[in-house]
This record gives sequence, C-alpha cells and structure tokens, in this order.
Amino acid sequence: MTTEALVDAHKSTLDKALEAIKTREYWSPYPESPRAYGEDAPALGEAAFKARLGRPFELDQPCAGMMEVAESSPYGIELGVTYPRPDVDRLVELARDAMKTWGRASAETRAAVCLEILDRLSKQSFEMAYAVMHTTGQAFMMAFQAGGPHALDRALEAVAYGYRETTRVPVAMRWEKPQGKRDPLIIDKEWHVRPQGVEVTIGVSTFPTWNGYPGIMASLVTGNASIIKPHPGTILPLAIFVETARAVIAEAGFDANLVTLAVDTPDAPIGKDLVLNDAVRLVDFTGGSAFGNWLEANVPQAQVFTEKSGVNSVIIDSVPDLKGIMRNLTVSTSLYSGQMCTTPQNIFIPRDGIDVGGEHVSFDDVVRAYTSGLEGLLGDDDRASDILGAIKGADTLARIESAASSGEVLLESRTVVNPTFADATVRTPVVISVDAGDEDIYMREMFGPVIYVVATDSTEHSLQLARESASTHGALTWLVYTTDEEVSRRAVDSAVEAGVSVAFNLFGGLYVNLSAAFSDFHVTGANPAGNASLTDPAFVANRFRLVGVRKSVLS
Repeated sequence: MTTEALVDAHKSTLDKALEAIKTREYWSPYPESPRAYGEDAPALGEAAFKARLGRPFELDQPCAGMMEVAESSPYGIELGVTYPRPDVDRLVELARDAMKTWGRASAETRAAVCLEILDRLSKQSFEMAYAVMHTTGQAFMMAFQAGGPHALDRALEAVAYGYRETTRVPVAMRWEKPQGKRDPLIIDKEWHVRPQGVEVTIGVSTFPTWNGYPGIMASLVTGNASIIKPHPGTILPLAIFVETARAVIAEAGFDANLVTLAVDTPDAPIGKDLVLNDAVRLVDFTGGSAFGNWLEANVPQAQVFTEKSGVNSVIIDSVPDLKGIMRNLTVSTSLYSGQMCTTPQNIFIPRDGIDVGGEHVSFDDVVRAYTSGLEGLLGDDDRASDILGAIKGADTLARIESAASSGEVLLESRTVVNPTFADATVRTPVVISVDAGDEDIYMREMFGPVIYVVATDSTEHSLQLARESASTHGALTWLVYTTDEEVSRRAVDSAVEAGVSVAFNLFGGLYVNLSAAFSDFHVTGANPAGNASLTDPAFVANRFRLVGVRKSVLS
C-alpha cells in the first residue's frame, strides 16, 4: 500500500483520535471484547503463539547469532524462545541512518504508518494476549485487554498528540511586515520538524505493551527511531511488536531499522551502555525507582521519561454502604496480585471508626468487612485464579513473607491452585494491621499482594500521611471514600499538592487501578513516582524541535 493510500485509510481514525484527546470523552477503535474478533480468532491466536515456542525469534535486523534468555512463564509452561544477540553500537548507527528519510516524511505519512502498525497489531490481539499472559502472569482476560486493545488505545493517543504537536505550526507561509511609505518586508517562511534522535524504550516486566507503546509511538510519529530493550524476563510481547512494526515500515518504503530489538539477560545487562550512547536522545522507562533514578541522574544527553514505583493510598472517611465499597476495594487490591503500579497498598482508617449511612462503625468492624470481603471474593480457586493471575517473580513472594512479620496479620496469604496450570504460582493478598506511627513499615512500596491497614488519629491525619508518602516516595493513585463535601475538598487540595490522581467513592465496576486512554492521564509527573505522564502534550513535545527557514521575497 502506498503512503498516500495509508493516509487515506487511516484518516478517519486519526481525526477521531484528535477529537477524543480534545473532548476527553470515551472512545476506542479497538474492541475490548474477545467476541468482536471473530469465531476463529481465539484458536488462530493461540496457534500463532504456540508456534513461537521452542524456536528462534528471527528478525531481519543485524545480530551476532541467537541467544538464550531468562524469559519464563509464571504459569509453568516452557517458552524456550531465543532472540537475536544485539550489537548495541550497530543498532544505534542503523537507527540514525533510518531516521534520515523518516524524519523528512510528512506528519500525515508518519501518523498513517504508525496507525497501520496498530491496526495490524489489533488483528494479532489473541496472539499478543497469550504472549503477555505467559510472560507476565496476567490472567487471560487482563492480558487480552491490557496487552491488546487498551495498549493500542494508549499508543494511538500518543500518535494523536504527536501529530497535533508537530502540526501546530504551518509548514509554510508568507510573512509581511508593513513599513509605512516604504515597501513591506516580505519573507517566505517554512518550518521543518527536526527529530531529537534515537529513542530507547526500556520495557517493564508486568505491562510491556501498555507501558511500552506510548513512548515508542510518540517517538516514531515525531520522526525518531526506536530501539526496544524489553525487560529480560518479559521479551516476547515487544518482540512481536518489533516484527510487526518492521514489516509495516518496510512495506511503506522506509528503512525497517527505524524499529529494532535489543535483548539482554540479568547477568549481562546492556541498558546502561545503550542509553549512554551519544546518539540516544530519548529514553522511555517503566520499572523500579532504583534504575529510574539512575537514568534521571546519569543520562545527560537524552530526554528521559520515567514511570517508577510508588505507594498508593486509600482514605476511608465515611460511606453510605460498607458492603458496597468493599466489593470495589477488594477487587482493586486483588487484581493481578497487586502487580500493578496503580494498585492501592495503604488503607488509612481513623482508629475511632467511621460513619456508615448515619451510624458509627468501629475500626475493627470496617477492617473485618474488608478481610471478609477478600475471603469471599477469593475463596473459590477458579475465580481467584481469574482475578489474581500468577506471581511474576521470586522477589514478590519474598515480600509477601516479609510483610507477614511486620505487623498484626489480619488475613494470611494462601496458595491458590490454578485449574489449568498446575505449576502456576498464585497467592492471595496478605493484610497487615499497623499503627500510623509505623511509617518505616508502610511508607515503602511492597509491590505485589501486600496490603497495610493503617490506624490513624483522624481523616485529616490520614490525608497528611498519604500526602507525605506521595511527596516522599511517590504515588500514582489515591482512592477516597467520603460523604462529606468539606473532606472531599480537602482531599482534592491534598492530591493536587502531592501530584497524585485521585478518585472518589468508587462502588461499581470502575476500579482505581484502571486508566482510560484519551481521558485519564496516567502518572502526573509531579511526584517521585515518575517524571512523565501518559499521555499529555509534554510527553511528545520534547521529542522534536522546529527549525525555521526564511527566504526574502524581492519586490
């Protein structure tokens, strides 16, 4: 398909995406229901995934042979995929060369090629779902939605922002300045988008596509090349992306080395060497604070965009119905075994209790409603497996065990038997009761199914502690339950001060963990949980510069 045909084919989608980022209303071109993809799609996708296993993942990019990696399935199946061994300097050189033509293409062409990549990935949604499931430990439905259509929504959002920012200035115009009785000054002006340089995406182990696509697509649409370094334990989803993107780019007449894969292992990491290459001018990172902080402090030649760890809070002040909020809260604290950067960790409750529908309910009764709700939600192994998924890493298991000795155990973590994958590691959350003064225990991220219930002096004290935690350690989400308008106002003021997105009184199927593309900004960039936001104008604006050309017009 010619680039002109691609532009025509995707114009409607781009126009709708541009409207969606302006209105912030719900919209998605990628169905989240598996049924929308046709009767044969599930079997075909599973077969495509299985065909990847136990064999080399070959890409037509330069490499020094194939390499074995540390990638494994939390569900216990053997993956056995080998990947191209990267030559870092060579990949950077090829990426720079590929940018020469891509960077001079029109904004419309770049956007259309990006949208074609997303369209083809949408058709691979079932294959991607199995790849995400068996590398991250997500349950299938989450892997399908978050790894496929929801990730594509975020990618398209980044394309829309990138297109809008690069087209804010006219390509060319005639500038006239009156000079009184003299002839006016007439100058023809034009502006060229100058890409910043090679971008490196450093992938996360838990949501490789949802967190990875925005930076990649924001970079591509603004004229940059992208080198993708997946997390060493979660490679296959981003490798599939690279394969698809390279095919589309080549078919559109551009150099496929705009997108390349750089795989490493925990024993031989290449991340630091890669990002310190002088040609690398953009770095997108999702993961733990230790490496994120290192990137922010030690990569001076590049613009670094980070999403790091944080400690998310729930503040319970007053509610009309205790069972109603617990149905929501138990799910939000259990999804994917707490292995989401948006999962609540600390539940702040006044030690004197709360108001429930005009009646006073004690602290102990509120806590009992939560723990009994968790037991009911996760009591059946089949249902628990669908909610919890599987534990991704040994470090998470260690945190569960260490948390149990840090306070009063209100609910022990139990082992769940997955009905399909007997070797899957599945654990329910451990719930620990601590006092507000035990800050050294709960004011740190315990990534995984670890929940602290914190007894505070008052709701104001709860807000103070949540604000302190976010300002010091970072936070991505707050969830506040209150029927008091004044408390709500103070909570909003506290959230804005702490730079945390806050939700109020969630009762139904909308959980604080979830972030909607085109409407919600994921991470604010205003506290230590990250310096960037998915996806606001600032996320794309520094990926290019405008170079002006002026030509005097002689009268």
